[in-house]
Parts: sequence; structure tokens; C-alpha cells
Amino acid sequence: MKTLFYTILFLTMTIASYGQNEEHMKNFDSNFVHTVFFWLKNPDSVEDRKAFETSILKFMRDSKYAKTNFVGVPPKATRDVVDGSFTYSLVVSFESADAQAKYQTEEAHNLFVAESSSLWTKVIVYDSLGI
Repeated sequence: MKTLFYTILFLTMTIASYGQNEEHMKNFDSNFVHTVFFWLKNPDSVEDRKAFETSILKFMRDSKYAKTNFVGVPPKATRDVVDGSFTYSLVVSFESADAQAKYQTEEAHNLFVAESSSLWTKVIVYDSLGI
């Protein structure tokens, strides 16, 4: 029992120290938030979803300007006010509107659009400035 306790404690401390390390953690920046919703042409296609996910995750990894990002899919809607019609969402934070403008023209963004634009039928963007 003692061995199990120490093993769990060791694993917990290892995971916590790795996950909370400043090198691996970026704080959400509320100065400028860029929210994008994508509707894929063939949302039931495993191949299209894999291609889109591979491309968008590579884009977020390689972006020079995005401070934080979140890529998600809609959960099953539980209320009438929840729009779950999109296939993927992307939420990105930036230190400024200028950084977001540079992000729009960076190589990583252009490559993502070139790789993935044929997969979607609709994109809606909401940009917000922090108050």
C-alpha cells in the first residue's frame, strides 16, 4: 500500500510540475481575442476531419503571433441558445490588434488556408477587444 501511495504521489508531482512549468504554459491574453467557427463540407468524412485537424494544429503550433489557442468541436447542445451547427471552433488570443493583423498574413496562416480552405463551406469570425 505504501508503494502504491508513493507511486501515485510521484506521478502526480511529475505531471503537475511538467504541466505548470512556465515554459509550457501561456496565459490567456484578453487584449484581443479571435474566435473562428468552421463548417466542413463533409463533416462526417474521417479523412476530411483528419486533414483539417492536422492542418489547424500545425498552424497553431507554428504561429508566431498567437499567444494562446483552443481548437474544439461542439458538444451536444443542452439548451436552445447553444449553436452547435459548426464543425470546429478556434479561439486565439493576442497581445494586440497589431499582432492579430500580422497573424493574418504570416506564412503559417497562409499555409493553413491553402491546405484547408477546400474542406470548409463556411467560416464565421468574431474578434473582440478586452474591456
